[in-house]
Amino acid sequence: MFENLTERLSKTLKDISGRGRLTEDNIKDTLREVRMALLEADVALAVVKDFIAQVKARAVGTEVSKSLNPGQVFIKIVQSELESVMGSVNESLNLATQPPAVVLMAGLQGAGKTTSVGKLAALLKQEKRKKY
Repeated sequence: MFENLTERLSKTLKDISGRGRLTEDNIKDTLREVRMALLEADVALAVVKDFIAQVKARAVGTEVSKSLNPGQVFIKIVQSELESVMGSVNESLNLATQPPAVVLMAGLQGAGKTTSVGKLAALLKQEKRKKY
């Protein structure tokens, strides 16, 4: 998802024009690309709508400093909003249930589910968790 988003954003960020301030007109196409990338990554429509609204609210009217270009400022806004949506703090895995603890892994083909499960197994083994 992040690679797709990066690829789409890099194409449209060149089109953000107008030094000094981000406006609704100059970020419209970039917001559309962000929306499409998130929807293609199977993010829920309600989450995408809320995310785009938050990014738009933060971006419109934002002053661009002389050392940055508008694209860099917009990327920073998108990054901080993604961090807030995904959570700013790492949560530990809660396996304090009646054994066996069930962990659901879902994702698109080739997204890294098997690799993640292998890494999770290695982490639990390192933490000396018992097999259930």
